[in-house]
Amino acid sequence: MFFFFGVLALVFFRLYFLQIIDYASFRALADNQHNIFKKLIPERGEIFLKDKDGLFPVALNREAKMAYAVPLEIDDPQKTSLEIAGSLNLNPEELLAKFSKEEDLYEVIKHRLNDEEAEKIKNSGWKGVHLADEIYRYYPSGELASQVVGFVGWEKEGLAGKYGTEAFFEKRLSGKEGDIFQNRDSSGNWITVGERKITEAQNGESLILTLDHIIQYETEKILKSAVDQFAAESGSVIIMETSTGRILTLANYPTFNPNEYSQVDSMDLYRNPVVSDAYECGSVFKPITMASALDSNRLTPETIYVDSGAVKEAGYSIRNSDLKSYGRQTMTEVLEKSLNTGAIFAQKSLGNKNFLEYLKRFGLGEKTGIELTGESPGDISNLKNLKSNIEFFTASFGQGITVTPLQLISAYNALGNDGVLLKPQILEKVVYPDGSSEEIPPQEVRRVVSRKAVLQISQMLRSVVVKGHGKRADVPGYLVVGKTGTAQVANTEKKGYAEGQHIGSFAGFAPMNNPRFTILVRINNPQAVEWAESSAAPVFGELMKFLLDYYKIEPTEEYTQASMDAFNATHKLRENLIKKEQEAEKLKNEQTQETHN
Repeated sequence: MFFFFGVLALVFFRLYFLQIIDYASFRALADNQHNIFKKLIPERGEIFLKDKDGLFPVALNREAKMAYAVPLEIDDPQKTSLEIAGSLNLNPEELLAKFSKEEDLYEVIKHRLNDEEAEKIKNSGWKGVHLADEIYRYYPSGELASQVVGFVGWEKEGLAGKYGTEAFFEKRLSGKEGDIFQNRDSSGNWITVGERKITEAQNGESLILTLDHIIQYETEKILKSAVDQFAAESGSVIIMETSTGRILTLANYPTFNPNEYSQVDSMDLYRNPVVSDAYECGSVFKPITMASALDSNRLTPETIYVDSGAVKEAGYSIRNSDLKSYGRQTMTEVLEKSLNTGAIFAQKSLGNKNFLEYLKRFGLGEKTGIELTGESPGDISNLKNLKSNIEFFTASFGQGITVTPLQLISAYNALGNDGVLLKPQILEKVVYPDGSSEEIPPQEVRRVVSRKAVLQISQMLRSVVVKGHGKRADVPGYLVVGKTGTAQVANTEKKGYAEGQHIGSFAGFAPMNNPRFTILVRINNPQAVEWAESSAAPVFGELMKFLLDYYKIEPTEEYTQASMDAFNATHKLRENLIKKEQEAEKLKNEQTQETHN
C-alpha cells in the first residue's frame, strides 16, 4: 500500500506540473501541432500622379522570385554554399554561416531574382534550396518626385513606408492583414470537420496625388539645370494651383532614386526641404509685411516716407541691402527697390502686436498640416517680446524669423486667392480596394487680408516685375507679379550670419487679374551670381511660361517682338544646358543598355 500511494503521489505531482505549472508552454506546442494559424498579407496600395492623359504610376507592386534555404535539409553546407555563391554572385562565407544552422527551417538566400537566376535555382537540384514568390515595391520613374513619394524599407516588424507619402499614409497603403485558423491532425493535415475561421486580408488604398507628372518632370529638369549653372548647393521649387491650394509640383535637387535608396551618400537626401527646412527668406517676405499694413488701412501704395538709408535701434544700424539712401519714396517704390528701411516703416505703422497677429493669420509659426512627414512649423518665437523693436524691424524684411518654403508659398497663394489662406493639398483622390473612390476637396483655413488689400499688393508686385528687381521673371503677354529675396544664412557655429553664403528666392503668381499658378523658387548658396534676380527670378519666368503654354492660357496683354526676344535670350543659355544634359543622359543610357545586352 505504501508503494502504491507513493507511485500515485508521483503521478499526481507530475500531472500538476504538466497541466498547471507548464500549461502555457504545452498549450503553445499543442496549438502548433493541431492548428494552423497563417497571416494573409494584403496587397499594398499604389501611388499615382496625374497628367492630361490620365494617371501616371510612381509607386507600384511587382512580383518576383526569392531563393531561400532550409538548412535542416542540406546534406553538404560547404559544397552547396560554394555552388550557389558562384551562380548567384554571393559571398560563400555568408551562405555557409546560414546553411550551418542545422535546426533552422528558413534562411533567405537572395531577394528579387532575375529570370536567369530563378531558372538556375529551379534546375539545380540543390537539396534544401527552394523558390518562393514575393512582392516588392517598384518606382518606375526613379528619381521623379522621390522626396514626395518616399520609399518602402525594412523595419523591425517588416516592410513599412519611409518618408514622404509612403510613410504618412502607411496605414492607408498597407491595408490590414487577414487570418486563417483551422484544426489539423498530428500529421499536419487539415481536419475537414474541425473548427475553421478565416478573416480575409484588406488590401491597401491607392492614392492619386495632386502632382502633375509632366509639370513635375519639366520642373525637375529646369531646377537641376539652374543649380548646375549657378554652382549652387541645392534648390527647391513649389507650384501651387492658386484657387485650390493643390500642389502641382514639389521638386528638390539633389534627390535620390527610391529603387536604390540604400546607395545614397547621406540620409539627408530622404528629407523634403520644402516642408522640413525653415530658413530666413529675406526680402521675398516684404509683400507679406506690406499687405498686412495695407489691410489695416495704416498706409496705401502711394504713402510716402523719407529713406535716409538706415534705421537705428537698440544700438544697431539697419541699412538697405545696397547701402544707399533714396529720399522720398512711395510704398510701391519700397518694393520695387526692395528697401529694408521701407519695410520697417510699414511694420512700424502696424505696431508690433498687430504685425505679429497678421503673421499668425498667414499661418507662420505653425505647421500647414500637409500630408507629408517631417514638416517644420518654422520659428517666429523672436517676436514673443513685443517690446523688442529690433526683432520686429528685421522680421519685416524676412530676417530673424524662419519659414518653410511651403509656408511662404501658402502666404503668397493667399494674396493670389483673393486674400483667403488655403491648406496646401498633396492628396487629390483615394481609391478604395472595392474600386470606389473619394475626392479630397480643397480646404479653406481663413481669410487673411481683404480683397482691397489683395488688389493693391498685386498691382505693387506687378510694378516690381516691370520696374524693379523682378524683370527676369516676367512672361511677355501676361501680367506676372512677384518679389525677389536674397537672404543671409544663419551661422550654425556662432551668432550672426555665415560669410559669403546666401539664398535666392522668388515668389509670385500669374496672371494677375485671374491668378492660376503660384510659384516659389529657392536656390541655395549659388556661387555664380549674387542676387536672386539673376538666379531664382529667371527660373520662375521659365516655369511660368511653361505652365501658361501647357494649359493653353491665352495672353491678356500685347507684347512686342523685342520683349519676346529678350525673354528668349534670357533663357537660351539654360535651354542649351538642358539639351546637353539630355544628350549626355541618353548616351549614358545607351551605353548601359549595350552593357546589359
